[in-house]
Amino acid sequence: MCHRGLYDFDFARSYAEYGPVASRAVLMLKYEQVLPLGAWFAHKLAAAIAQSPADFAADVVVPVPLHAARHRERGYNQAELIARPLARMLGLPFRSALLVRIKPRPDKLKLTIRERWRTVRGAYATRQGAQVDKLRVLLVDDVFTTGATLDACSRALRKAGAVRVAGLTVARVLPPSYSRPDARIVPQGDRPTGSGA
Repeated sequence: MCHRGLYDFDFARSYAEYGPVASRAVLMLKYEQVLPLGAWFAHKLAAAIAQSPADFAADVVVPVPLHAARHRERGYNQAELIARPLARMLGLPFRSALLVRIKPRPDKLKLTIRERWRTVRGAYATRQGAQVDKLRVLLVDDVFTTGATLDACSRALRKAGAVRVAGLTVARVLPPSYSRPDARIVPQGDRPTGSGA
């Protein structure tokens, strides 16, 4: 759970710790085109929202966007594959075009915490002509690593007039002191089909 002060967004929640099971499932969606995982993750996030719906009161659902070059390379945005069915389940408008990434991510696979914050600073903007004023936004991504991406997106949305931004991710990277090596992320019998996880 994250509140404003440390980050620009109001609140964030993740379905699971980014451990071996969750990371494998996320990577299968992101790089191996196991696209049905998007809807599976959306169901899990909808269940998380149902536990405290007031925290996630929103007017629109917005996926964290990829840079256009990365989108062309991959062929899809994994955050959009999660956010679109989630919006349908919540009965909210889905607005993938509201936010754009205007600066590409570096090619370097692993970034330090400082690099993560630096590379997303000013990397997002609202699309010209987008109606954002007074909107409550539910911002969806696959993984919360440092919070830098959600923070940068939230800053762009607030600059355009959004009054509230809540973040929702499939998984969250926890500091080593919080991680439990024996933790079960996905309960038995509730694994995504074909995940091999």
